[in-house]
Amino acid sequence: LHSCRYLLFLPRSYSAKGKPAPLLLFLHGSGERGDDLERVKQHGPPKLVASRPDFPFVVVSPQVRPTRRFDAAALLDLLDHLQATYNVDRKRTAVTGLSMGGAGTWELAWAYPNRFAAIAPICGAGDPAKTGRFTHLPIWAFHGEKDETIPIKRTEMMIEALKAAGAGNVRFTVYADAGHDSWTETYGNPELYEWFLSHTRTSH
Repeated sequence: LHSCRYLLFLPRSYSAKGKPAPLLLFLHGSGERGDDLERVKQHGPPKLVASRPDFPFVVVSPQVRPTRRFDAAALLDLLDHLQATYNVDRKRTAVTGLSMGGAGTWELAWAYPNRFAAIAPICGAGDPAKTGRFTHLPIWAFHGEKDETIPIKRTEMMIEALKAAGAGNVRFTVYADAGHDSWTETYGNPELYEWFLSHTRTSH
């Protein structure tokens, strides 16, 4: 049915027949690859929900095998499966990821620009030449200024390209003192989740 293993969190408020829940897709970094799903719980939403049963999203956190990267088609396959299986709001699916998963977030927005309500890539390298396909998407990007693993320039180039292509809803948060770990502060910020909840996919 779908090729990847994943963690799934259903909030306390989830109901199979009530109001559809917003869906948050989380893409992990390269250090969490493997065959042990527990590794995916090290950072971000899958770590957060362990102590937040009231977290207002259905959260899906797929894991890729060692040496592999996120594949946009496989992720869409997983989303299709979840949207068919669970009572989730198809117009309120957001994507976020860190490092390798940040790159996966950019790539997924490019591959399927009309499937998402908003994206939040964190310290991920994207391709500025691909930004023209998703200028309509609300985007909030994050990067640490002292990142030596993926230079902040990689996010700056994406933001510049998006704005040059006419994107109107773009935010960029720079952490002046952060290195590669710009995700702990980002995922610890309640404003991010309020921002996700404020967006609904528009039909294009």
